[in-house]
Amino acid sequence: MNMKKFTAAAAMVAILPLSACVTNPETGNKRISKTAIGGGIGALGGYLLGDLVGGRRDRTEKILGAGIGAVVGAGVGRYMDNQEKKLRQQTAGTGVNVVRDGDNLVLDMPAELTFAVNDATVQPAFQDTLNQVASTLTEYEKTYVDVLGHTDSTGSDIYNQSLSERRAQSVASYLSGQGVQSARLATRGYGESQPKASNTTEEGRAANRRVEIRLVPVTEG
Repeated sequence: MNMKKFTAAAAMVAILPLSACVTNPETGNKRISKTAIGGGIGALGGYLLGDLVGGRRDRTEKILGAGIGAVVGAGVGRYMDNQEKKLRQQTAGTGVNVVRDGDNLVLDMPAELTFAVNDATVQPAFQDTLNQVASTLTEYEKTYVDVLGHTDSTGSDIYNQSLSERRAQSVASYLSGQGVQSARLATRGYGESQPKASNTTEEGRAANRRVEIRLVPVTEG
């Protein structure tokens, strides 16, 4: 992405909270509207959007094979509302940002909370938060769990790609160790390819160093 395109996209994202949010009547929390996601964040490479890692068909077969059911029709929204509310309560004050994207949820976890510099081992201080997240994921088991790693632009492309993959795998392994079924889990590293802020400032680079947990409901059909 060239600088002109990035600047325009970043500016679009910057105004989303002011002009393109709707309020969840169940939780009282704001979420980004579908239109805003498509027009703004989508320009940054699909920060919240995108296909399930590994493909929906293969993932669904594994989940159903593990004895995990699906959410039925109109119950999807309520199911995700309840999960969102609990995750917000559990992560309040931790620095983890819970974002609602339609019927999907994204937990944005800054790398400084989860990992030491250039390391892919979950820091002990963050394990309690992940334990609580894992408890909710096991309670609300009818979701796909994508763990996505991202870096800033510091360092080589090859190194950043490897680091993002290792960090995503580390979080997924930790969740699995806390009882989240492996059939639900998939990982992907994006390296520096999907920034959500400018890499020209330290604040922006810090925002780009993150691991996201994306929760997508398993639905019938």
